[in-house]
Parts: sequence; structure tokens; C-alpha cells
Amino acid sequence: MSRRTTMPTHGSTSASARRQPPLPLPLALTCALLATFTVLTPLLSPQARAATVPAAEAAPHPHPRARKKTPTRGEIAATAALTQLGVRFSWGGGSRRGPTRGIGRGSTTEGFDCSGLTLYAWSRAGIALSHHTGAQFRQGRRITLKARRPGDLLFFGGGRGTPTHVALYLGGSLMIHAPKTGDVVRRTNFLRSPYYRTVYRGTVRPG
Repeated sequence: MSRRTTMPTHGSTSASARRQPPLPLPLALTCALLATFTVLTPLLSPQARAATVPAAEAAPHPHPRARKKTPTRGEIAATAALTQLGVRFSWGGGSRRGPTRGIGRGSTTEGFDCSGLTLYAWSRAGIALSHHTGAQFRQGRRITLKARRPGDLLFFGGGRGTPTHVALYLGGSLMIHAPKTGDVVRRTNFLRSPYYRTVYRGTVRPG
């Protein structure tokens, strides 16, 4: 009896052809995930597609000129003065290093008088001022009240003579100053104060 040899028909696959070596597991997972991502991405909303972009690519690049603003000397002085809020008034007190014991009735109290506070604040900005209100009135440029900027010195009192009080402008209508014996360094709305509005003498910008 002759043996019938069965020839593979067109389109059939032999057993050896079906036995393809399996892909390594990590590579197989990668291919499966890539195929899923390719199919699903077009179906996502614009917001969801944006979320698939790597953070380094999605984040906007900062503008080369978008740098932190350097504070002015006046702003440095104003910031320095604010660190002394609540410090006691001391007649003759204050130096470029901070509060000190004063003289006369201020000899037993460590703190600032009005010109001692402004002297200290502006020393933080690199400007040396005298420890005297009248002298500080002449140590800088006269500025109109409307042109005032943080750190400018505000002078009050004394009639037509030497001003008797100095404060440091903060912004808006606020100033910071060491008012008088028994008080502390504080902020005051000088434009709404009936007293300070009537005795205002001028504004000086040190430096």
C-alpha cells in the first residue's frame, strides 16, 4: 500500500511556523502599552492629551527678562524700619546697629527716638544719616508729597524753623516712626491724622 503524502494547502501554517519564539516579557509589555497608547490618545480630550506630555516639555519656559526685581534703597530702609515695630521710644536712642540706651530722660531705656530710627533704617540701605532731625532735613533731595516713595523721610513740626519730628514713609498713607517718650515704634496713617497733616513740613529722599 502506498502512503499518501498530504501536502499543505495554500494558506495553511505549518507547526514549525506557528512556533515563533516568545518576546521577552519586558519587551512584550512595552509593545502592548505602546499599542494601547497609540489607539487611545486620539480619543482623549485636549486636556487629557496635554497631561500626557512630559512635564519638562509642557512647562512654559521662563522669559529671560522675568527676574526678581531688585529693591530700591528706600524699600530696603522701609523693610528695616518695620523690623523694629514695637521697640520702645528712647530719647537720643538708636544707632546704625539698632536700638540703644538714650540720653537724658532716655538714659534708662533701650530703643529709638525719631531720628535714631530713620538713621538705623537708612544705614541698612548703605546711607549714613546724622542723628538729628534738623540735619536729616538737609541730607537728601526734596520730593513733593505726590512723588513720595517707600523709604522717603517725612518731616513735621517746628513752625518755620527746624522740623521737630521725622518719620519714614511706607506706602499709601502710612508712615513708621518713634513718636514720643512712653510710646513705641509704630505705623501711623499720617494723611488721615488731623495733627500730622497740619504740621507736615516736607519730604526728603536720602542719597
